[in-house]
Amino acid sequence: MLEIVSKGFQSAKAALTGAATLTEENIDAALREVRVSLLEADVELGVTRTFLDRVKQRAVGEVVQLEVKRGNKKLARTPGEAFTLICHQELEKLMGPVEEQPIAFRRPYTIVMMVGLQGTGKTTTCGKLASRLLADRRKPLLVAADIYRPAAVEQLKVLGAQLGVPVYSADGLAPQQLCFDALREAKRKKRDVVIFDTAGRLAIDDALMTELEEIKGRTKPDQILLVVDAMAGQDTVRTASEFNRRLGLTGFVLTKMDGDARGGAALSIKEITGRPIKFLGMGEGLDKLEPFRPEGLASRILGMGDIVGLMKDFESVVDEKQAERDTKKLLRGQFTLEDFLAQLKMLEKLGSVSELYEKFPVFGAGGPPAGAQIDEKMFIVLQSLIQSMTPRERAEPQLIDDSRARRIALGSGRKPEQVRDLLARFQMMQSMMQNIVAQPGLLGALPGFRQLAQLRQVKGQSMRDVFGDVPSSIRNMTRGQVPMGLPGMPGPGGFPGALPQDFDGLPGAMPMAEGSSAARAVVRSAKDRDRARSKRKAEKKARKKARRK
Repeated sequence: MLEIVSKGFQSAKAALTGAATLTEENIDAALREVRVSLLEADVELGVTRTFLDRVKQRAVGEVVQLEVKRGNKKLARTPGEAFTLICHQELEKLMGPVEEQPIAFRRPYTIVMMVGLQGTGKTTTCGKLASRLLADRRKPLLVAADIYRPAAVEQLKVLGAQLGVPVYSADGLAPQQLCFDALREAKRKKRDVVIFDTAGRLAIDDALMTELEEIKGRTKPDQILLVVDAMAGQDTVRTASEFNRRLGLTGFVLTKMDGDARGGAALSIKEITGRPIKFLGMGEGLDKLEPFRPEGLASRILGMGDIVGLMKDFESVVDEKQAERDTKKLLRGQFTLEDFLAQLKMLEKLGSVSELYEKFPVFGAGGPPAGAQIDEKMFIVLQSLIQSMTPRERAEPQLIDDSRARRIALGSGRKPEQVRDLLARFQMMQSMMQNIVAQPGLLGALPGFRQLAQLRQVKGQSMRDVFGDVPSSIRNMTRGQVPMGLPGMPGPGGFPGALPQDFDGLPGAMPMAEGSSAARAVVRSAKDRDRARSKRKAEKKARKKARRK
């Protein structure tokens, strides 16, 4: 997503590497990289100029503080980090702000009118919105008002059947009357959100706009959302401007954001129309509609991932009690391949591996190494290997020798080398987790958290400043209540005691209760580490003494 823009900002930061201060000359060199990437990503020319002028004015016109104070501490930052901070803040302004609640609800029902051209995914987005409303314990009604496109009504009925949401349609009625009658149906069935799936055209024409104006006049919708294709570039902005002029839009839904390296519409549409982006369509599934967060998208553009967004995703699939049990198992050294298999199945619910990596910047701001590829079949391979093992082998992987590895590979249709690689990675994950438990500060060196720390540092912020009122998903992170490992990552995602010290005082911030079994496991691990260190020192001293003789 927005890959071209991201590379431009990374090149700009690289151009400032080694600079002692921010000057007009080195800022111009950095902004040239940004300008090219924005224009290649189809960001509107006027928006590009305005954004670059704002960044330059702040970077040159202000005295950039390379040392910021937070409490009694001084935090140093480089000119590149100061430039990144300015870009991050200006990107947030460019795309935001947004309402805290994308849709304000009222009684007896809230009317949402979905409009747009054909091919933008409008009908599918209606289904996704209904799915999201169901998760929020709302009772939506879908209205099939697109009577012109072949099979549009049937498509909406299929989506409604998948979700268990009623769909209102009527043969022989004009869309204006059909939408008006649907309100009576919503009242009769006690549905509290009515979603109009209106007709689209291949291009804007007067007949289309007149029909939509009449629907608006008769039903008085609370929300008029324009569904636009992020891949359409400049056409998206022109379409948005015309729809806004004729209908008075309340916001936008950007679709196909997961498949577009350009996505310039996301950076242009708010600045041009003054209307907010409400939702992003991030995939084909009915659960792939997420509220738009400008700060999250800005962080992803700048190569810092979106830890908050990732934690919200985790919160939707994680069983907190099971996660806590898994964490205690790991601390005691009892986490098995059977538990790991359960974690993999849970991670599958979050979407593709690429989406996870994009939100969790495991490679840092520079992105993946050259030539590196993410295997989307990774989950399937790992699951097939583990499922081909016996229950005892899953519980005691150290039993797996070459003969067993060949049998497991044959049963899963894989190679023995893949079995050995899985075992090596699992052992490495356990070892790293034990080291993190013994030395909680070690987590700060891991990719992803290093990037989060960098963003906090350049802003001079505490964790409370970054996350605001810390959501339960973030608090749970300190208890290890997030998945134990992404395939290919150096270690598990359960991070007891790992978040920075400025989480002190927040609810649930302590990683484990004093005297608990988990805490005792940490103490034992620390003592074991100290004993091993003392033993190594004694052996080294004995060897030196033997050589002198």
